[in-house]
Amino acid sequence: MLFNTPDIYTLVSGISEGTSRLNAFDIAILNAGVGNTNLIKLSSILPPNTKFVNKIDYRRGSLVPIAYGSIVSDRKNEIIAASVAIGITEEDGFGVIMEYSGICTADEARTTVSKMAEDAIKHRKMVLKEIKSIAVEHKVENMGCAFCGVPMWYSEKL
Repeated sequence: MLFNTPDIYTLVSGISEGTSRLNAFDIAILNAGVGNTNLIKLSSILPPNTKFVNKIDYRRGSLVPIAYGSIVSDRKNEIIAASVAIGITEEDGFGVIMEYSGICTADEARTTVSKMAEDAIKHRKMVLKEIKSIAVEHKVENMGCAFCGVPMWYSEKL
């Protein structure tokens, strides 16, 4: 089977409360705009020359390649956070995506994951051009979720 390489991407996030762990996750991905799709979890690579767009409109049921971090908690008043960061190279826009989630603030999650992305580019002996990131936090009421992702897609030319 041949897979096309995505050539556009965006950053998404969502938080939620649910009645179960899975329900909380489902509502968070709905709030992030990717909940009516089938998420295909990726490891950590942004293809070269992939373009950032502000929003991607997916048809319901689409198979969406995405790197994401999420956390679900049932500990009342706990602050949970998720974040993703992309270290983008100078050479051709190749990128490394890092995901993080934990019991922390959004700022702490963003700082952690941005350092991870910076390190990933350094270990590849490439020159870092920029880091793109997003982070969210949520104070748990009953069953909370925080979710951040880097969904990818295909431009209209395909």
